[in-house]
Amino acid sequence: MPQPETVDEITIDAETDFGTVEQLDKVVLTKGVWSTILFRYREIDPKTNDFGPNKATIKRYQKHQGYYKKRDSVNLTEASARTLVQVLSEWLKDGKLTGK
Repeated sequence: MPQPETVDEITIDAETDFGTVEQLDKVVLTKGVWSTILFRYREIDPKTNDFGPNKATIKRYQKHQGYYKKRDSVNLTEASARTLVQVLSEWLKDGKLTGK
C-alpha cells in the first residue's frame, strides 16, 4: 500500500498478522502538517472469522517528507466515547470552548 500524500488518502483498512481491519467511516477533525482523524471501524475476530463490533479511534498523523505517518492514537470504548460526548456537550453549552 503506498504512503498517503494527502489526508483524503489516509485509511485504516488493513490486513495484519492479527486479522483484517475494515474502515466504516472517517471524519477529518484537523488538516495540515499535523492532522487528526476520527475513524469508525471493525475487525475480523480470528476465532470466528466474522467481523466484531464497531469501534472508534482517533489518530494523529504528521506529514514528513511529503507523506503522512501515524504518530499517535486513542482507541475509544463505548464508555469513553459517551463520556467524551457528554463532557464536550456540557462545555459547549456552558460556553467553555469559546476562547473567552
